[in-house]
Amino acid sequence: MKEIIKSEAAPNPIGPYSHAVKAGNFIFLSGQVGVNPSTGELIKDDIKKEATQVMENLKSVLQAANADFSKVVKTSIFLSDMSLFADVNEVYGSYFQGNYPARETVAVKTLPRNANVEISMIVMI
Repeated sequence: MKEIIKSEAAPNPIGPYSHAVKAGNFIFLSGQVGVNPSTGELIKDDIKKEATQVMENLKSVLQAANADFSKVVKTSIFLSDMSLFADVNEVYGSYFQGNYPARETVAVKTLPRNANVEISMIVMI
């Protein structure tokens, strides 16, 4: 059985998907980009600000699922350009307190809304 999770504090999905789905002992978080949920605008003027918004959006989905970053077991990071890696990595790392999740980081041709970064997560509860 699966349970759909929606966060009122995260941007609304831009397609036919859920913020997250709980299945058994796992929660699968859909990818988030740096859209400010209050304005609906994508933050693109500064990669660190954009990455911070991504992580804050993910944080709000985690909170809606009664979880936090300590429960994350796997992340996927998608970048518009690998030259952004160091700045995104710095922001991303600041949300974890050791015992880091498994992860891959890949550069892709384009992301939704022409974002520079998108991150998805898998959580074990």
